[in-house]
Amino acid sequence: MDKIKAFCKRKDIVISAKRYGIDALGAMAQGLFCSLLIGTIINTLGTQFHIGVLTEVVATIGQTDYTVGGLAMAMSGPAMAVAIGYALHCPPLVLFSLITAGFASNALGGAGGPLAVLFVAIISAEIGKAVSKETKIDILITPLVTILVGVGLSALIAPPIGAAASALGKVIMWATELQPFLMGIIVSVVVGIALTLPISSAAICAALSLTGLAGGAAVAGCCAQMVGFAVMSFRENRWGGLVSQGLGTSMLQMPNIVRNPRVWIAPILTSAITGPIATCLFHMEMNGAPISSGMGTCGLVGQIGVWTGWVSPSEAALANGAVAITPGAMEWIGLVLICFVLPAILTLLINQLCRKVGWVKDGDLTLA
Repeated sequence: MDKIKAFCKRKDIVISAKRYGIDALGAMAQGLFCSLLIGTIINTLGTQFHIGVLTEVVATIGQTDYTVGGLAMAMSGPAMAVAIGYALHCPPLVLFSLITAGFASNALGGAGGPLAVLFVAIISAEIGKAVSKETKIDILITPLVTILVGVGLSALIAPPIGAAASALGKVIMWATELQPFLMGIIVSVVVGIALTLPISSAAICAALSLTGLAGGAAVAGCCAQMVGFAVMSFRENRWGGLVSQGLGTSMLQMPNIVRNPRVWIAPILTSAITGPIATCLFHMEMNGAPISSGMGTCGLVGQIGVWTGWVSPSEAALANGAVAITPGAMEWIGLVLICFVLPAILTLLINQLCRKVGWVKDGDLTLA
């Protein structure tokens, strides 16, 4: 056992919830952002604003035409796998070999491809690290082992993982359609909390292929956390804090939440309010790329996702019955209220009550 521990330490193989559930998951979301999400945005901008360079075919592969955005979207599997490998500190030969593993697991995982990539890339990366530089023909052995493990695992576990993730996502979306008030609260609160915790709400939404009303509730919950913390901590953090939290991430508040969990009351209660308002009153759907459901106001990706879902639904949304619409005044009013106005007002009011009863004090929300 001591030899195994020493070997793992030497190879930087750390089997822990933080390494896999935070570092790898967060990196996967970044890989997905830099491929599928950006590709979707590029395609939508090109189509809606008639930008020729973004809509013209730049490559044809196997009778499939690809635009610039289409090429970026096609690389989502490799991008996620390499991002995970980077987070796991893979040596170069392992890291580059994960490109094949990511492509295979994402393709075979179907709608649940991101979750399949997470499992396959982690296992392939750790096994690749274990054999790396252990032989004199490392340049052959390391890529061979990493790719064979990745493709083999993809064939074995990616389809069932993808099917399970897809089924769970469909159950959540079905339940939200059936019980929009209750599920609006649950989805909004849970995804919002995940966004502020050091895990990736974006990756979770992508793995579950969360769109439709459930996606709208997820957007509401994320916005409640980001805008809420940004506004209610303005007296401590001023404009820098407003931008870094409102357009960056509410995760910056985690040290303060650990010190005083009561500072989280206002954003969580706000998400419990705005979630059902989004689902029941405005029927706000997020039919863009599923990853957008878990992004909130980070770079305004959540709002861009809602807009792209209106005018050009993603493949995941189309598979769940979404159709393109021409947004009217009600859609735009709902988007602005749910994402910006209500989170700002409600968190301020609720936090003020928390201050009056002594649960939150000056300085509790100051960013380090």
